[in-house]
This record gives sequence, C-alpha cells and structure tokens, in this order.
Amino acid sequence: METILIVDDEPEVRAVAVDMLQAKGYRTLDTGDPMRALHIARTETEPIHLLLSDVVMPLMNGRELAEQVRVIRPAIKILFMSAYSTETVEDYGIRIAPGQPFVVKPFTMEELAAKVRAILDYRSPFGKRPSTEG
Repeated sequence: METILIVDDEPEVRAVAVDMLQAKGYRTLDTGDPMRALHIARTETEPIHLLLSDVVMPLMNGRELAEQVRVIRPAIKILFMSAYSTETVEDYGIRIAPGQPFVVKPFTMEELAAKVRAILDYRSPFGKRPSTEG
C-alpha cells in the first residue's frame, strides 16, 4: 500500500483529499502545519511515496516544504495543489518549475486519483538502468 503525506492549511480541503485517496486504497498521513509535516517525514517508519502539498500556505510555502522533505526522503515524489493558477502562485513569489506536477483545486476524485497514479508510476528516463553486462 502506498502512503501519501497530505499538507494543506485548509482542514476541509485536507479532509476531502484524505477521503478521496483512502477510497482509492492509499494510506494517508495529513497535517495543516508544514513543520509537523517535516516531523512526520523524519519520524514515520514506513515509506512515504508522495507529498501532496498546497502551494500557498502560512509559515512555509509548498515549494520550500517539498525541498526540505526531499532532504529527509530523497525518493519521495511531489504533487502540488492550489486553488490559484501557476501565474497567480508566482505573484506570491513562489516559482513552480515547468513540468512540475500540479492539480488545481477544487478537483474531482478522478482528477486527483489519475494525477497521483501517474506520478507514482513515473520512472525517470535518467534513473539507473539494469546492467546488460553478463
């Protein structure tokens, strides 16, 4: 079972994402506090496969959180969510890298599930390749 850490400062949005992802068979961990998310990333004994984070949050934005979580868990995959377009997010001074997975709130269960599955299944073409030497 894959585990998703959900971070959003809006409890209702977080609850909906938790319900949607649990209905699709994922194990979820959730918080509205980025500092608590970092604590979870440090202390959780099971693998965390994906960070689903709001972009615009008080205390720490989603990009900063993702960078810090990646230090703790280098293999974690990241999906950002926001009610704002990427252009509006940039008005907050938060740059989202081109091609960075992003889902716009509000989202349907199908939209979220499809995006999460695609990210979890993605394998970088630059990753390690099996040796063909015998």
